[in-house]
Amino acid sequence: MSDSTPSSNVLQALIIGAGISGLSLAHHLEKQQLSSLLVCEAQDRVGGNITSRESEGFSWEEGPNSFQPGPELLRLTVDLGLQSDLLLADPRLPRFVYWQNILHPVPMSPPDAIKTQLLSDAGKLRAFLGAVGFVSPALGQSIAEQGGEETVRQFFQRHLGVEVTERLVAPFVSGVYAGDVDALSASAAFGRVTNLEEVGGGLVAGALLSRRKNPKPPVDPDLPKTRPGELGSFKDGLKQLPEAIANRLGDRVKLKWKLVAIRPTERNTYLCEMETPEGHQTIETRSLVLTTPAYITSELLAELAPVGSPALAEIPYPPVASVVIAYPKSALKQPLIGFGNLIPRGQGIRTLGTIWTSSLFPGKAPEDWQLFNNFIGGATYPELGDLTEAEIVQQVHEDLGGILLKPDAPQPKVLAVHLWKRAIPQYTLGHKQRLASLDRDLSQLPGMFVCTNYTDGVALGDCVKRSQQHATDILNYLQAL
Repeated sequence: MSDSTPSSNVLQALIIGAGISGLSLAHHLEKQQLSSLLVCEAQDRVGGNITSRESEGFSWEEGPNSFQPGPELLRLTVDLGLQSDLLLADPRLPRFVYWQNILHPVPMSPPDAIKTQLLSDAGKLRAFLGAVGFVSPALGQSIAEQGGEETVRQFFQRHLGVEVTERLVAPFVSGVYAGDVDALSASAAFGRVTNLEEVGGGLVAGALLSRRKNPKPPVDPDLPKTRPGELGSFKDGLKQLPEAIANRLGDRVKLKWKLVAIRPTERNTYLCEMETPEGHQTIETRSLVLTTPAYITSELLAELAPVGSPALAEIPYPPVASVVIAYPKSALKQPLIGFGNLIPRGQGIRTLGTIWTSSLFPGKAPEDWQLFNNFIGGATYPELGDLTEAEIVQQVHEDLGGILLKPDAPQPKVLAVHLWKRAIPQYTLGHKQRLASLDRDLSQLPGMFVCTNYTDGVALGDCVKRSQQHATDILNYLQAL
């Protein structure tokens, strides 16, 4: 296409990126009969960070490992006809935190919180008092120097105390964001929780008031039944979800098509210059959606978003390695029943956490083997990117030796070492201001949207929910033209 392209050949929507955000957005648009769309992906496959593999009777993930089966993701599953392939882990399986050489079950209920040995009696009392509202305001020189914004540590320590922050919140942050509680913004990374203080003055009161004001919507009888605490996957791995969407979209998904430049026109459209296997292509579109990581979006918008582009470039993406290894069950200290374990910093362990894959989803390994997916690196260990694969595996093996393995455990069967040099976006202090800068620039670019995990949630369910919301915004924009 070119500047003289007939309007009949102008796309209604061009989506850059065929990860779960871009594909689920395309699905929602097509579901509303918007057929004039295209999804372009620079890689040679769909799915983005979703990377499902199998070999020698083992099957595993090298990116996201599972999802919380919220209604938006379940609806997408049903739309695609994948409900019979849906796997739901037993929610009764415990999660563990490794603290002072002991694996402690994470308390998942008030009675569990009272009985847990992970917290001292003083720590439990401090958490209880804070939860019911005995909380001091966010004051102090450090808060003032941060413009009134609290880090994750400052917020949770103020509300629930040092022990809960160190032993529960910090390992959770490592597991979800591979992040640093002293760097992440509480309001950006835990917005739903920080809002509770604004609503009710304390976490419990805020939760109760929020529940009254926003009752749960009725359960859709067409969706699979789920229970609180369940995690989901699919029979052939998470890749089934993006691949099913791509199959439905057919030739409207283009692989190895890389966006290299964007030019607005006087017609309120965008001319997008693409590098493709067939050579240079120019596509004209009425709406353009970027689902790319912040550092790529920053480059693409360098001329169009003079304030937002450098703000996006400031969002850090630390390296994280997914180390998938297996041991004979005879090498374990004891049979493993649970989801896996997280490891707070300061325990002499480099690994952030370990998913007990074959315990979580039976059938992922041969009967006599235990499959583990370990994550190492993140904001607290950026030097990981300088290690060799062998060094990374040895570090994880040594870490597991102190937690799960017998002293004479053999070297592991190594199935994969996937180093994501830029893994998960970090919602550090000032994150909301960075996004506000981008929003101001986008307000001057009609028809330009961003829909990606650096805005308001990194989980798969967040991506699907956000895509559904953006589909509505895009359709409203197009209908108003």
